[in-house]
Amino acid sequence: MSTDDQTLSRDWNPWDSIPENYNLGVDLTTQQVRTGHATKSAILWENAVGDKRSLTYGELDQLSTRLACSLNAMGIERGDRVFLRLPNIPEFYISALAVAKIGAVFIPSSTQFRAGEIQYRLQDSSAVAVITTAGLLGDVTEIAENCKELKHVIVTAYPDPTLPLADCIDFASLITEPVSDRLQQWQPAETRNDDIAFIAYTSGTTGDPKGVVHYHRYPRAYDSLVRFWHDYRNDDVVACPAELGWLLPVASTFLYALSRGLTIVLYDNMGQKFDPATWFRLFQDYRITNFTATPTIYRMMMAAAEQASEFDMSSWRHAVTAGEPLPADTFDSIKDHFGVQPLDGIGMSECMVYCANLVGNETRPGSCGCPTPGTVIELMDDQMNPVPNNTEGVLCVRIDSHPGMMREYWNKPDQTAEIFQGQWYVSGDVLVRDDDGYFWFKGRADDVIKASGYRISPFEIESCLCSHPAVLEAAAVAAPDAMRGTVVVAYIIPRAGIVADDALVCEIQQYVKDNIAPYKYPRHVHFVSALPKTTSGKTKRRVLRDQEQSARSTPN
Repeated sequence: MSTDDQTLSRDWNPWDSIPENYNLGVDLTTQQVRTGHATKSAILWENAVGDKRSLTYGELDQLSTRLACSLNAMGIERGDRVFLRLPNIPEFYISALAVAKIGAVFIPSSTQFRAGEIQYRLQDSSAVAVITTAGLLGDVTEIAENCKELKHVIVTAYPDPTLPLADCIDFASLITEPVSDRLQQWQPAETRNDDIAFIAYTSGTTGDPKGVVHYHRYPRAYDSLVRFWHDYRNDDVVACPAELGWLLPVASTFLYALSRGLTIVLYDNMGQKFDPATWFRLFQDYRITNFTATPTIYRMMMAAAEQASEFDMSSWRHAVTAGEPLPADTFDSIKDHFGVQPLDGIGMSECMVYCANLVGNETRPGSCGCPTPGTVIELMDDQMNPVPNNTEGVLCVRIDSHPGMMREYWNKPDQTAEIFQGQWYVSGDVLVRDDDGYFWFKGRADDVIKASGYRISPFEIESCLCSHPAVLEAAAVAAPDAMRGTVVVAYIIPRAGIVADDALVCEIQQYVKDNIAPYKYPRHVHFVSALPKTTSGKTKRRVLRDQEQSARSTPN
């Protein structure tokens, strides 16, 4: 780290750019219109079947204001929770902004969630409304009657305008009503920067998922991250292939990008797997300058690198990556082939990227870099004592140094107290700091699995596996994978009399896909007669992880 950057990190005050009275929805649209961006493209959208749309900042402001006014008229008020079950379509932006404008709380979610996962989040948050598509409506209607607080289901006719909307509220009718006195007189909620804006649910690493509560100030809280990690500039065109149910794209290609008046390329793959050639074309067609993706995506791009030569990707200027460690070989390949250096960063739902390889610093492949300017972090032992350099410790963030820190876990004061210890937020990430101040990720203090950018709870997978009639007991762990970096592996004790063969493996994998989000399914399944246990009867997942690591690192 250079002397200038050390000074910047020490002297930067992340609170300076955050006004006391602040509304996320107003800042990202109305304020952008006031500063001359009314006709600038905010969203350039396309989907897997070739449909295209675009919205200017003026249109995004107008549509979100119309929806906000309609939501108020329906009785949705400040503080109410609104659940968004939407793919990568402009309606996500319109909805989230509208909810923020009325001072209510939006809840992003993965479109891969099944009925039970949706029900848990609706019940836990006491959501009063769901906004979804006709194509995703089925799982919502299946569990709606079990959610006592749910009063409104709003549906947009996507992907097929002929799909029935059942007895739900038509989204289009809420944003196309003629100008009325009510609309002309409507005003956004006068929120403070520390009012609640949204809840991002965790994967549930040690039990049920937790609702991470974030403030309205979120877009402004990460000014240093936007400047020195994303390196966003006034005329940039930004993109992230991940779906908007995950906080990384919500932050990078929604909250951060709109707060800077940038243009966002939004692509809905309609449930298809990531296709490198499609994205090479999107780079060419939309002149994408900044790209945010997991290391898995970059590896998939490199595997199809020969196809990239068919497209003009010269607009690509900057790349960042998070969600899992970026191996040095992937970094070198992307740099050599595409001419950009993907800057790795580390963070989580509770505290978005707090440590990263920053613009202006030396980039060290394999490292998650240095603290973002203004952020104070320390590695601690089990007694909350700082550890020396080159020693593993749990990464802790000083709360008052990070205005983007979560407020709390929704309705979970005990779990909140566990991770807020004095002036520190205890992340659970285990890292090492070298003598130059660079941090290196070593794993999790808990057993969370980080695979393809997702944080996956082994507890949830094991619970699903054990509900299968052929499974007596199960354990889920992470294993290294050449393409994806990390994949889920299951160890299963079958019930007596069960034939444990390849057909059963396929059946169990499909069962998991059908009952929880498909990205959580085990890509490898081992049938065993016993699982390693502690004296108290807990499964020793570390033994299984070490076994996988050893097996996959041993030459054939």
